[in-house]
Amino acid sequence: MKVILVNGSPHEKGCTYTALMEVSKTLIEEGIDTEIFWLGTKPIAGCIACQSCAKTGHCVFDDKVNEFLGLADRADGFIFGSPVHYAAASGAITSFMDRVFYCDSLGKGNTTFYMKPAAAVISARRAGTTATFDQLIKYFTIKEMPVVSSRYWNMVHGTKPEDVLKDEEGLFTMRVLARNMAYLLKCKEAGRKAGVELPTREKAVSTNFIRE
Repeated sequence: MKVILVNGSPHEKGCTYTALMEVSKTLIEEGIDTEIFWLGTKPIAGCIACQSCAKTGHCVFDDKVNEFLGLADRADGFIFGSPVHYAAASGAITSFMDRVFYCDSLGKGNTTFYMKPAAAVISARRAGTTATFDQLIKYFTIKEMPVVSSRYWNMVHGTKPEDVLKDEEGLFTMRVLARNMAYLLKCKEAGRKAGVELPTREKAVSTNFIRE
């Protein structure tokens, strides 16, 4: 079993990375393989709703989104990490997740993330963490992904990695999150081996609020 941890910070080994590494270390201790996926510093365009992915299976912009989609099918769980920028997720991870989840809806057949556990991890100097946490979780709940919880909201505080390492409660929260993720993954695997099938998927209904 494998979990991909997405680092949505422009700093490759900053505060968000430090939090994700605490999760990764505990997952490995629990027998779960991990991979850190850094978004980097190159611009990531937002989704333009061109729907090209419905025909090709990948995004028309060939960048980190397509690289990630090439890995995601083989993952069993996901952790998406972001710093707080003006009480919200980073622009990079917002554009990234908009396109990744839209591609799955149209071009990937709604199978990349279906029933795979997911969690958000947030880092901040001081505030904006809960708003960012709420923002990222919305992606999971629209894709039928079990949302993994911890002992507290999944956040760490600090302006540099050394600060995060002093945030004892934040690091504790990361470790609990990892153990809970590992437990759900193992339960899912045990269920599969016991013949427990995934829920029957009903044909989606899509409406809008405008009526003639």
